[in-house]
Amino acid sequence: MNSFSRRHRPTAAVLISLAVAAGVTACGSGSGGGSEGADSGTYTVWDPYPQFAKGSAWTKLLDKCGTTAGVKIKRTAFDTSDLTNKALLAAQQGNSPDLLIVDNPVVSTLAEAGVLTTTDDNKLDTSKIDPNLLAAGQSGGKTYGTPIGANTLALYYNKKVLKQAGVDIASVKDWPSLTAALEKVKKAGKKGITFSAIGTEEGSFQFLPWFWGAGAKLTQLDSAQGESALSLWKGWVKSGVAPNSVLNNTQTTSWQEFTTGEYAFAENGTWQLAGAKKAGLDYGVLPIPGASGGNAAAPTGGEFVTLPAQDDTGRYPTSQKLATCLTSTQNLYDTDTTLSYVAPTTEVQDKQVAADAELKPWVAAVRTAKGRTSDDLGTKYPKISEQMWKAVQSALSGSKSPKDALTDAQSAVK
Repeated sequence: MNSFSRRHRPTAAVLISLAVAAGVTACGSGSGGGSEGADSGTYTVWDPYPQFAKGSAWTKLLDKCGTTAGVKIKRTAFDTSDLTNKALLAAQQGNSPDLLIVDNPVVSTLAEAGVLTTTDDNKLDTSKIDPNLLAAGQSGGKTYGTPIGANTLALYYNKKVLKQAGVDIASVKDWPSLTAALEKVKKAGKKGITFSAIGTEEGSFQFLPWFWGAGAKLTQLDSAQGESALSLWKGWVKSGVAPNSVLNNTQTTSWQEFTTGEYAFAENGTWQLAGAKKAGLDYGVLPIPGASGGNAAAPTGGEFVTLPAQDDTGRYPTSQKLATCLTSTQNLYDTDTTLSYVAPTTEVQDKQVAADAELKPWVAAVRTAKGRTSDDLGTKYPKISEQMWKAVQSALSGSKSPKDALTDAQSAVK
């Protein structure tokens, strides 16, 4: 068993890397208190959804799964960044929750610290999960949990702005055709594209589709492909088809720019769908194109249901029942609709598209998406990401050329 002993205490370095790896796509605010030791008839669940109060569809599902398993659920909600730190501290104290729902980049870090059980240990069935999504929860050839849903990035576009500029969205198939569309929009007196290039994980998250779309790999930041992706962004800012504000934009402020109705395109996520409808924009969604066509891999957001290691390993079978219930086909459909997530299985994705055709481009984006810690990067990812966002900032601000920025970034990672 992957049991966690109190002698195995995660280090301060792991705590710092957890903070850096904390997700960038979760929403909501406020946090709950810690877990008191649960008795045999009560199972503790920690999640990053403080926006869902008691009586919401999410908490009702938790209670329903508890009833099915014959136990009571004690649920505590935290902010995403708060949750990762609390989970590590609880593991240090031998007081982990029975179920931990955590942002996917953090899974490998918790796993490497010995906090989580593997699916071999806990018998969680992941056979129906799309392999590209499951990869975000894998480290060292082992799987730690199962995704509850996924979100990712795509391009929202304003149909009215494109029509005024004489741009047919069907013509946008690769980077040259996208840049040509942006130039036509600018010539027509409107604004081209907005995104987030801020010096945090959000900046890396938004740059990754272009980086991967060029064929670059995170293990070599300074490749010619990586340089072409950064040169693309740099060229857009320099020519004025993207605003200088991208340097400080979060995904939220970038979205606010798009909802003014002035921009043709915005790179943003599934979680903005409700806001797009509320803003009253006549919009469409396009998967981010690769450099020479096709859909670029965008990074996956979303959480994994994991089973932390317990001193009492007899708790695992019930925890497994709870996790299986939360991720069953019917419950995934209901939950992912509530969370504005795309489901992690083809079966449920097809059901989502049948119910809402607007999800079709998002399902396409998720099917080609990639975990930030995939390729067995694990705890190396936060350091690579930090150098990536620093390189983006240096290049877009003009302090370094894209080539020099990425060369320096790669040296710093080594």
